[in-house]
Amino acid sequence: MRVMAGCLIPQMAFSGPDFNPIPGPGRRPARFRWCGLSGKFGWWAAAVRKNRNILRFFGETAVNLKHLFYFWKTARSGGVVRAGELLHVTPQTISGQIRLLEESLDTQLFTRDGRSLELTPAGRLAMEYADEMFSLSAELEQALRHHPKGRPVEFRVGVSDAVPKSLAYRLLHPAVDPVDPVRIICREWRLDRLLAELAIHRLDLVIADSPIPPSVDVRAYNHLLGDSGLSFFAARALVDPATPAFPECMGALPALLPGEDSAIRRKFVDWLDRKRLRPRIAGEFDDTALMTAFGRAGVGAFAVPTAIEAETLAGGELVLLGRAEDVRVEYFAISVERRLTHPCVLAISEAARAGLGALERDAGPLPRGK
Repeated sequence: MRVMAGCLIPQMAFSGPDFNPIPGPGRRPARFRWCGLSGKFGWWAAAVRKNRNILRFFGETAVNLKHLFYFWKTARSGGVVRAGELLHVTPQTISGQIRLLEESLDTQLFTRDGRSLELTPAGRLAMEYADEMFSLSAELEQALRHHPKGRPVEFRVGVSDAVPKSLAYRLLHPAVDPVDPVRIICREWRLDRLLAELAIHRLDLVIADSPIPPSVDVRAYNHLLGDSGLSFFAARALVDPATPAFPECMGALPALLPGEDSAIRRKFVDWLDRKRLRPRIAGEFDDTALMTAFGRAGVGAFAVPTAIEAETLAGGELVLLGRAEDVRVEYFAISVERRLTHPCVLAISEAARAGLGALERDAGPLPRGK
């Protein structure tokens, strides 16, 4: 098999500049050989080699990987219009590429049902192989990118802006290895934007406080790092002897909420509803450190993961009101790998599973009466 111009051309071998793709009499076809293909689709060609069963479907037909990719993206997104938006091309371009693929295979892959497209049986079969191919291509790129080359490996990680930065530091620190230096490149953004960067391999990992949202069309995998309960705090100046005990105090004091994208906000609001507490909302903050600073200034009570309770109390301006140990906030490592293989990601995962629980267990005793 030879790879050229973005196509798979089975049953061809080459042995020099006078290569003839059609074996002559008495000549046995050479074994499959693969030549490199640079550019956007080079990884997919190599991925095919790992799954020889793909040839059983494609047979003797030349299959253009770009056409196949457009077909795959259309099937996953539900239509040519959405696929065009994701790929930044017109729907007419998508339709033309799919039509060329169907002509090359002499097989119809889609049928039209009103204004929507439905996969034919052949289309579903092609989709199964395409899923495997593009998944393997992503894993191949990750493996080759991090293959040692005699220089510090870059580890590019995105941290959702809803994750407390002190907790993000604790999660990422195990990736720092003085024996095998790694350059860590951190990006902070909204989760959907980070997942878009992950999908095109500009990031190796995303740290988030929620799994991949169902509305995000990204082929990636959630790896649970651990979870933590919630601890509630207020400035000493905000609490007086007349303040009710926990949890009733959370309805009497003004409250500071994390931003709308934060899992802590959703858990916090649900907890308030179950307790039938209706505090006055004094502020909303995307950044946990900024929310904590306002809390220290006495603007309102707030909640953070129990895993960072000790450092939140450092300084003495805050008091611990109580804990909601039944409310669990989960943290995830999101990657394109089904099985974690990147050494930095493995170090983070292994340390987090033990570390988050240990931090929560090390939290001090609750104040009397809480």
